[in-house]
Amino acid sequence: MWAAESMSFRVGNLNRVEFTESRAVQYAKSSSSPSTGTMASSRQSGFSMLEMAIAISVSLILAGAVTVTMQTTFKQQLVNDAYNTTLTTLRRARDQAAADMRVYVVSFAAPTPGNGGTITVTESTTAGTVLLTTTLPPQVTYHLEPGLPNTSATTPDGFGTATSIFDFDQPPSGAGGGTVIYFQPDGSAQDVAGNVNNGVVYLGTPGQLPAQRAVTLWGYTGRIRGWTLIEVAGVWSWVQS
Repeated sequence: MWAAESMSFRVGNLNRVEFTESRAVQYAKSSSSPSTGTMASSRQSGFSMLEMAIAISVSLILAGAVTVTMQTTFKQQLVNDAYNTTLTTLRRARDQAAADMRVYVVSFAAPTPGNGGTITVTESTTAGTVLLTTTLPPQVTYHLEPGLPNTSATTPDGFGTATSIFDFDQPPSGAGGGTVIYFQPDGSAQDVAGNVNNGVVYLGTPGQLPAQRAVTLWGYTGRIRGWTLIEVAGVWSWVQS
């Protein structure tokens, strides 16, 4: 009987030990499993501070590059618009004079605060009916930029020596420096005295030599040409646009 009781006691103790070990294993698994999942999830989602800093830095660099490019493009477009406006106004006045069989007068005015210069088209005389007034933006002006080619062999069409912004009435008709053009019904251009009017006008962005432009006029035929300044081997030269 004692042997049976002793065996029963040992079996009961063994069952309690196994039961206790089983519960301990289950508790260890249940307590460690969620923690492991949370750490894995934390590593798989979101960015580290270093990754965020790199992403922000790259974004700022790209934004800065785009801003600089846009500013350069905008300034270049202003120059092109002012240049085309000058060309178009002169050609329109010449063509309209021939079409209407009238004299149309083009007058240039220097820049004033708030604008880069003005072109006015009137009928018959400078005091006649105003047909058109065009103003350049303040960022682009009629002016002479230091460093422009300034000899008769290097100026656009060889007119003048780049000493006057508006340089019409070129020799032999005048001494240059004229600001008024009289387009005739035959398409030619004259000065106020009826002489053939050749000349040039300069414009561009102040302080930027590469952004300079010029427009020339041949009085006999009324031919109007545009010019762009380029640099070749360190030498600035005018080329026809």
